[in-house]
Amino acid sequence: MDKESQCADKILMVRPARFGYNLQTAKTNAFQNAETSDDESLNDLVKLEFDSFVKKLTEADIQVIVADDTENPIKPDAIFPNNWLTTHSDGVMITYPMFAHNRRSERSEHILLYLSRNFHVHQRYSFEFFEEEGKYLEGTGSMILDRQHRIVYACISARTSPELLDRFALLRNYKLVMFHAHDPSGIPVYHTNVIMAVGETEAVICLECIENENEKNQITESLLNTGKKIVELSWEQVLRFAGNMLQVKNKSGKRYWVMSESVMHSLNEDQKKILTGHSGIVNVGIPTIEKYGGGSARCMMAEIFLEKRKA
Repeated sequence: MDKESQCADKILMVRPARFGYNLQTAKTNAFQNAETSDDESLNDLVKLEFDSFVKKLTEADIQVIVADDTENPIKPDAIFPNNWLTTHSDGVMITYPMFAHNRRSERSEHILLYLSRNFHVHQRYSFEFFEEEGKYLEGTGSMILDRQHRIVYACISARTSPELLDRFALLRNYKLVMFHAHDPSGIPVYHTNVIMAVGETEAVICLECIENENEKNQITESLLNTGKKIVELSWEQVLRFAGNMLQVKNKSGKRYWVMSESVMHSLNEDQKKILTGHSGIVNVGIPTIEKYGGGSARCMMAEIFLEKRKA
């Protein structure tokens, strides 16, 4: 396989139809808050935050593909498409098995058909049949991909099966760096992308979540050996979604770290200096999405690495 680019220059986002607090995901996502206002006003506010996010990306000349969620069935987390889809520069699309029953309908054949019609797709792999066996792997929520060096980092949880990680690594010819991460109460971190992000030359990670010293050393050595400068996060910063950022590039090839305003305000000056050494920053205000959805900016972006078809 040819070497992949780390940063996508196209982003897929799904404009929500019926956003809301998802009781089925709250069992494993400690970042969600159940204190909702009435559904209609909440949905309107989330749509404003979503549209503002797209505008910010577009102003930075980052290409955004916006797909509209459908009203039925109700999909409270449709705004987070990175959990069910990854694309790859060799023309591969992969769809994934989801922990929550009411998230499985987010896998949209309409979106997949759009991508197939507009981009070169040579192969699609479907992991979702593992739902019948109670095994899950939620895309780039579960997995942090170093595409340049073909390494997948992942913390094990109810949503991230070791067996499926092995299958992904074999399918994509990736080295697997698997570990365990817990919050201060001992609860497993539900998604790797709330504590970790990898860019071309930097990586952010909350090492204090990883108790096993061998696992911690393995991750640190892997990042350093692949030329990454490590930005270490505290758990307090993780609670403000500081691990949930993504490096992308615009149409001119300029790189940006995309993050929420909450993340931006949580970073200290030294951390910002490292992240802006080779990139700009796009920060977006999405407090309602973060509060009730339990996810942030990275979760809202599915990277499109596929080659566009010529008109």
